[in-house]
Amino acid sequence: MDDKLSIRVNVADRYYPLKVESENEERIRKAARLINEKVLQYKQRYVDKDIQDFLAMAALQYVIRLIEIEEKEEDSTVEEGMKELCEKIDLCLSKR
Repeated sequence: MDDKLSIRVNVADRYYPLKVESENEERIRKAARLINEKVLQYKQRYVDKDIQDFLAMAALQYVIRLIEIEEKEEDSTVEEGMKELCEKIDLCLSKR
């Protein structure tokens, strides 16, 4: 059985038909809304640019943020691994 919904998402004044899992619909609509808000900010700030420029800058800004989050997550994972390793070493040394 196909649990996908047919939705239309507006991104930068263009509508895109999508088939999505029902549990992803809200996330996709929120993403489109955030992109549109960012594009509008750029439109208001730079009146002589093309919509493609605004989309590119919005994409760049969101991907930079994604990379920052991934790097923090990586650092956190390494830090947790190091802490766990130190605890194991301490445990081994205390048994001597």
